[in-house]
Amino acid sequence: MGIRLSMGHVERLDDTVITFARQLGLRGIQLHAPADLPGRDGYWTTAELRALNERCEAAGLALDGLENVPAAHFSRIQRGESGRDQQIENYQRTVRNLGEAGIGLLGYNFLPTFVWRTDMSVTGRGGAGVTAFDLADAAAGNALASYKLTPGDALAGPISAAQMWDNHRYFLDAVLPVAEEAGVRLALHPDDPPVDVPLGGACHIFNSPQALADAYLAARGSPAWGIDLCLGTVSEMGGEPAVNEVIDFFGPRGGICYVHFRDVQGVVPSFRECFLGEGNYNPAAVLRRLAGAGFDGFLIDDHVPAMIGDPGTFGDTSSEAYCSRGRAHAIGYLQGLLRALGLDGGPQAKAWPSPR
Repeated sequence: MGIRLSMGHVERLDDTVITFARQLGLRGIQLHAPADLPGRDGYWTTAELRALNERCEAAGLALDGLENVPAAHFSRIQRGESGRDQQIENYQRTVRNLGEAGIGLLGYNFLPTFVWRTDMSVTGRGGAGVTAFDLADAAAGNALASYKLTPGDALAGPISAAQMWDNHRYFLDAVLPVAEEAGVRLALHPDDPPVDVPLGGACHIFNSPQALADAYLAARGSPAWGIDLCLGTVSEMGGEPAVNEVIDFFGPRGGICYVHFRDVQGVVPSFRECFLGEGNYNPAAVLRRLAGAGFDGFLIDDHVPAMIGDPGTFGDTSSEAYCSRGRAHAIGYLQGLLRALGLDGGPQAKAWPSPR
């Protein structure tokens, strides 16, 4: 099949998004906490999941998966608060319903205060708008606090790293057997930013290649668990060496469910997002390494700089903001690399040797 490119991080399936996908020649899509799924009872129903899947099919797009249930469905699980068992029961329902609707992949994060940035309007190449994080400025709060997946309520108290690991194990123990039975894979997103100090009172635990390997061990080799390899977040951990380490561990084990293909300049404690090709790693080398490690799945473009005329960056979830010049640039860049390297399943496709 080859490595394929899918339209990802989409917040809503509408005519604008469908047209954008068609114009870019994409045949797959992944939706991110989609507004198309009401989930009013704390879980996604089979009927609404099937309806979304059918809408994608009618538009000529394969629904490659979903990522991130609403914060109101998941925050108590992440925090280990009273009420988490009810949320876990509802999450189990969502997983079973995904299987019944023919959707086999669900990404998740384990960040009680969600992703953090300290500046949402840094100037990148040529004046493009990008986001940034600097631990020295984190005491001022999360510049992404208004994003829809950031819980609106503060933590009841600090959450230590040990507590976070316990909360994650509790979640896996309850949900993985259900996912295995339903034929659904759960894909963990690394912690962004991958710092080793609490943010908003909660420790980040999936903050290094070793921590991600420890998460694999915690899943006990379940075929229903893997990672959403967010290259930008892993690059924040330690640049291209960190990216290579994670690919080399998870790739041969079949543990990479899909890839967020973005990059940053710098590593923790301070970094900024950027255009592909000007960050910490060589995108072509990373694609070759993924192929050599046995990855045969889909990539999405993830966060992109806001180019001239683009409405916004990470924080704007409208279809108009999503269908931007910055996103078209990132998708075109990746399409060109995949074709040039023969990794897109076309007539020039080749097998790359495993990384050493």
